Amino acid sequence: MSLAHLRFLIDRATGLAWRGLSSLRTRGWRASWQRVLKQFHRVPAHQRPALFLPEATPWQPFAVPASVQPRASIVIPVYNQFAHTLGCLRAIAAHPPTAPVEVIVVDDGSSDETEAALTQVEGLRYHRRAANGGFIAACNDGAALATGDYLVFLNNDTVPQPGWLDALLETFDAHPGTGLVGAQLLYPDGRLQEAGGIVFADGSGWNYGRFESALDPRYAFLREADYMSGAAVALPRTLFIQLGGFDPRYAPAYYEDTDLAFAVRRHGLKSIYQPAARVVHDEGTTSGTDTSQGPKAYQVRNRGIFADKWRDELAAQSVPGTDPDQAARPRRRRNVLVVDALTPQPDRDSGSLRLVNLMRLLREEGAHVVFMAADQQHAGAATVELQQLGVEVWYAPHSGSWPTWLREHGPRFDAAVVCRHYVMREMLPLLRLHAPRARVVFDSVDLHYLRERRGAELAADPALARSAERTRALELDVIARSDATLVVSDVERRLLASDAPDARVDILSNLHRLAAAGPDYEARQDLMFVGGFRHPPNVDAVRWFLDEVWPKVRASLPELRFHCIGADVPDPIATRHGHDGIHIHGHVPDLSPYLDGARLAIAPLRFGAGVKGKVNQSMAHGQPVVATSCAVEGMHLRDGVDVLVADTPDAFADAIVRAYRDAGLWRRLAANARDNVQRHFSFDAGREVVRRVLLGRDGTAPGAD
Repeated sequence: MSLAHLRFLIDRATGLAWRGLSSLRTRGWRASWQRVLKQFHRVPAHQRPALFLPEATPWQPFAVPASVQPRASIVIPVYNQFAHTLGCLRAIAAHPPTAPVEVIVVDDGSSDETEAALTQVEGLRYHRRAANGGFIAACNDGAALATGDYLVFLNNDTVPQPGWLDALLETFDAHPGTGLVGAQLLYPDGRLQEAGGIVFADGSGWNYGRFESALDPRYAFLREADYMSGAAVALPRTLFIQLGGFDPRYAPAYYEDTDLAFAVRRHGLKSIYQPAARVVHDEGTTSGTDTSQGPKAYQVRNRGIFADKWRDELAAQSVPGTDPDQAARPRRRRNVLVVDALTPQPDRDSGSLRLVNLMRLLREEGAHVVFMAADQQHAGAATVELQQLGVEVWYAPHSGSWPTWLREHGPRFDAAVVCRHYVMREMLPLLRLHAPRARVVFDSVDLHYLRERRGAELAADPALARSAERTRALELDVIARSDATLVVSDVERRLLASDAPDARVDILSNLHRLAAAGPDYEARQDLMFVGGFRHPPNVDAVRWFLDEVWPKVRASLPELRFHCIGADVPDPIATRHGHDGIHIHGHVPDLSPYLDGARLAIAPLRFGAGVKGKVNQSMAHGQPVVATSCAVEGMHLRDGVDVLVADTPDAFADAIVRAYRDAGLWRRLAANARDNVQRHFSFDAGREVVRRVLLGRDGTAPGAD
């Protein structure tokens, strides 16, 4: 064994001992022991994300993305460690962001091949400082050189993963009021290094999620964090200037990133952890990990400076030794659990769109929202979409069984919203046992027994009628045992006033954001229908329309085309594609071209219940609708003013032809329909019920403030 090897082992052992004693003093023995266990915790390979790591090939000149009008300036401070800098720049070059960027390397006095090599990188802005000043000085110099709207500070010992920067920047657009965004940091072996940081009341910090799986639900959703490591963060350049840059009192390094996050919050903005921005970080490459000596010793000194500067803010932080999961959860917020049979897919059905928008509204109102589907599956893009909204989404295998998960998490909830009677029937006993302070709210979505009863009547089928009565008994039993029930229309509330007179029933209808008014009359053509075909009323509606109405419409408007959009198309409808101007599209992820391009939408439903999202959606885009009485039930719509209503084939066809040809009528319907959505189906329209029923703002809910 060489002397260098021996010295390495001694330094590592003394460093571990020093950090262990420090942890015992600041966190207590339980938290310290948990940290030791996490250090040796093995994360299975299938729970580690696939990583891009550039090959360590010999140096050759290459190019990095460069724009004369960058949206973002990537500032990379370097001091020697050329191999790491090269890997970082190669990763940026291999997977350039879609946003226009400039890459600035600030050389803090390197003595290796850094200068000779980097001056050959095409597109790179290379700046060499006159003397070594440390991380903070180099970052502040880079910020002064930057011209982008956003500053992105990136350590040279990182390998940014594809899409990392676009995810950081999109956070500012998707979440107004954001001042600072940090990446998810990973070890080179794929384990999680940090999912946003926790700051305790004494100024000490904790890398949340350290050594865990990056796919664990606790670390996979966008959320506010106490701080984000400066290894990969973004913020508006003007904000960085307003805040005075990184505070030089922490020079040469450490705690400047934590200080920046606290300054951003004092400025009235949020510090956000973005799990979609993945960055591999070879922690400790530059300064090591031993806080008893070398540059890392400044971490101990600067903690005292930080604690003194932010004494008032730290008083509200968790005490050292608090369980990290508890410390990471938002404080002084309502916790709302939402459960549905499946993860909502808002591009496929109106019920999903309503539920996602309900979770958006809850977030707007300051609630922390947790979602888990009854099937506990990760639903791919639909799950990620919820996580990007800031919803804590749980799924197998991390969730375990429902009883086990609720035993652990149930006590934190102030309200639980469960969709569909068959899901609530299973969940109610568990919620009563494990979520004792939660108001249990049944969200009917639509009254299933009313829809089934109407379908049985239309089909004149006694067996369907008996099935509807069984559903009625189950649904009314769930309503009776819930603390509150949500329905989507006054029609359903009046029905329950008769069928369940003792139940507390509130209306929370469809929720829509009013889209920008689409193109005017002359710029549009054709006819459209939207609806998933797992829903029997939609199958019946389209078959009736194609058989009974469409031939009459084509007789007057032979050039007209009908666009039928929706997943799971049954064969009798699919075979009509390409005949008589009929286009069967199946599932279409983005409806915008049709909502903005089709002149009219139709809703030819002959039975059903609830409020029809397809009608709301078209109206919100300024697209007039021709519908049956059933399709506009409970929607506060006036025939001839907001919508055209017809129930027979001849009347339905006549209404389509009239609205299609009459530009004045079309414009009146479009304008009035948008007003209707704003009054009755906007977020503001549902806000009072959400505040009162789900958030207990009337003071009646369990756990109300």
